[in-house]
This record gives sequence, structure tokens and C-alpha cells, in this order.
Amino acid sequence: EVQLVESGGGLVQAGGSLRLSCSISGFGLDAGCIGWFRQAPGKEREGLGCISGSDHSTFYIESAEGRFTISKDNDKNTVYLQINNLAPEDTAVYYCATREGHCGGVVVFRLWVLSGLGSWGQGTQVTVST
Repeated sequence: EVQLVESGGGLVQAGGSLRLSCSISGFGLDAGCIGWFRQAPGKEREGLGCISGSDHSTFYIESAEGRFTISKDNDKNTVYLQINNLAPEDTAVYYCATREGHCGGVVVFRLWVLSGLGSWGQGTQVTVST
């Protein structure tokens, strides 16, 4: 059974940074695809990006490029999401998820966001104050 546990969220002032962690068990990080997503109150789930298990390559949606960085530590079976220059609109529950297969590009990632397939964590709350 695949289990994912997100941590690292909290209350942060605008302009600050956070590093979220996703600890994964039952899924090796040397294959498959691991993604980060978020959902703000009253809004649809939004995908931010993903990292490939096989080669550490990353994909980000256009609006996430520059402020969001996904990385992973295979030895710790943990994937990270670094968020810089946080803004109030970043307030959301942040989730990580895994699925089999290659990460693919924008179309595949969009389908993943819509389908919700794979294994998902319970999320960690990020609140950004002004």
C-alpha cells in the first residue's frame, strides 16, 4: 500500500518561503511520477508540477515556474516542494501524489489533475498572511 504524508505547512508572511515535504512509503522514488498539487477554499484542485522518478526531470505549469521547485531524495523516500516569495493567493492545502508511468508533459499532467488517479496524501495547510 502506498502512503504519502505531507508536512511543512503553516502560517507564513507574504514574501517568505516554505519547504514542504512528502514522505512516501510503498512506492520507490526511482520510478513513476510524483506530483504536487494544491486546492484553495472554493477552488478546483490545481496542479503545480511533478518530478520523474527515473531521472529527476521536472515539469511545472507555467504559473509555477520560477517560484516553485520540486526535488527528491531517494534515500529518504521524500519529495520536496520549495515555495519562494509566498503570496496570500498561495494559501491552500498542498498535496503530493504518486502514479505509475512517465510524468509526460502538460497534457498528461492536466489529465492527472482532472482524474485524481494514483495515490494521494492528506495534505498540509499553507496560509500566507499579508
